[in-house]
Formats: sequence, structure tokens, C-alpha cells
Amino acid sequence: MAIQVGEKAPDFELKDNHGATVKLSDFRGDKNVVLLFYPFAFTGVCTGELCSLRDNLPQFTDRDTQLLAVSNDSIHTLRVFAEQEGLEYPLLSDFWPHGNTSRAYGVFDEDKGCAVRGTFIIDKEGVVRWTVINGLPDARDLGEYVKALDTL
Repeated sequence: MAIQVGEKAPDFELKDNHGATVKLSDFRGDKNVVLLFYPFAFTGVCTGELCSLRDNLPQFTDRDTQLLAVSNDSIHTLRVFAEQEGLEYPLLSDFWPHGNTSRAYGVFDEDKGCAVRGTFIIDKEGVVRWTVINGLPDARDLGEYVKALDTL
């Protein structure tokens, strides 16, 4: 079951596409976080969603928000994907132990071996304030993230 609104967001420590360690708790007290899980780099819907976020990044940074995108791909795959698509926000690898963070948030599809499209907006205190889970083929609406951030 996915983490619900009002729950404390599980902390995690993952490597980004440059090999740097990123912890959710590093943003506590400083920034809101949009935590976005997606199935795989280089796939059509995922590329479209992540490029839309790239093209609208100021809508997040202007709202004192850090965007973190998580997949079960390796950091090497994520590095090439970010370079190819010009993605300047952190792409985090939940590759090994495979899917641990995705499971902690309740968005890991055991049959497919990847995260589904789950988004969690986490406030500066580390509490989930908004969430949406979409099926693998269904893109999310970026405008809904912005509306949710405006309520914080």
C-alpha cells in the first residue's frame, strides 16, 4: 500500500546520476520535495514526463521545492539519460537493493520489477501532503503538482 497523505515520508539514501548520495532528510527544514517515481529511463511516457518537468523546472524552484525523480535503473543508465535529455535535476537510482525505496513508498510492481508512476509532495517537515499513483502507461499532470505545492 502506498504512503498516504499525512504520513511521515520514509527517509532514503540513494545515488544520483552523478554517483552522489542524496538523502530525503537532507531537505528537511529547507525545501519541499516532489518525489517522483517512474518505471524506466528511455521509455516514451517517462521521457515525456521528465522532459516536461525539465521545461517547467522554475515552477518548482520558484516554490522552494526540490524535484527528485526515482527509477530502478542503474546510475550509469540515468547519467546517459540525463545527458541525452538535458535533465538538470537529480535522477536517483533505486537499483540495488533493487526497489527498496520504491517498496517503502508502496509503488514497486513486483511482477514487472519496476516502480509505477507514483508522486509524493513532501513538506519541509517531511510529511506527505499530496500524492497520486498512475498506472504504467498513464502520464501524470504536471499542473496538479503545482496546484498542490501552492497549498503548502
